[in-house]
Amino acid sequence: MSLREKAKHIGVELRGHLPFTLFGALLGIFFMLVFKNVSGASGRMLFSVFHPGHVILSAMVTASMFGLHAERKRFVLVLLVGYFGSIGVATLSDVVIPHIGTGLLGLDVPGHGELHRHESSNVSEDEHHEHVQGVESEHHERRIHLGFIEEWYIVNPAALLGVLIAYFLPRTKFPHAAHILISTWASSSYLLMNLNSTITAAAAIGIFVTLFIAIWIPCCISDIVFPLLFVKSDVELAGVCPVHGRHSHPHVHAESEDTDGNGT
Repeated sequence: MSLREKAKHIGVELRGHLPFTLFGALLGIFFMLVFKNVSGASGRMLFSVFHPGHVILSAMVTASMFGLHAERKRFVLVLLVGYFGSIGVATLSDVVIPHIGTGLLGLDVPGHGELHRHESSNVSEDEHHEHVQGVESEHHERRIHLGFIEEWYIVNPAALLGVLIAYFLPRTKFPHAAHILISTWASSSYLLMNLNSTITAAAAIGIFVTLFIAIWIPCCISDIVFPLLFVKSDVELAGVCPVHGRHSHPHVHAESEDTDGNGT
């Protein structure tokens, strides 16, 4: 597959992902509205479930796609491509983009109600001042949460599990809706971890855009772009899925086509 053909195929896949991504972003808004009252700790617990799940699925698809096209299926190569493809892209999708989104939208900034929620209660002025300082201090200490470092004992084994499954049972036909759903829940959970403001109509629009970007581009990079960087140049895709059935294209090699053409 030439570089131009790869770029064309990637463009088709990006367009094919649009309906799933739009639906996934809407589900993410619904997810956040349902769990809008959970604490930051509860949001982190949800993230600790959905982020490793996303890593497993990404590792399975990335490693499978590479393994099915690799000239020599060496476990070390499958492991490296599957691990870095899943950890890197899942971190971008579930952590980096949502973290940047909350910062740009100002959703991680304590709202007026949070800063002054004790104003009407019978507390002293000093206690109220300490409360405001505590909330502001908590905000300034907020930092990015990297799952593969802070929860390495969960996230890294999840990537290895996905690679092992892909190595022994390589499959690229995986329900895309399920992958989108897990990715959406992981990104939404991270947003909940950092959310300090009420989800207004304007905030919901910003969250929708953040989720859309967090789902669309990283998932395509993980499942398509990244593994295709390592496939042989003689690998061709016999067709492009019109319904986008989770990379269900039949794969052939140019050498095989030439041999068949000679009648052997």
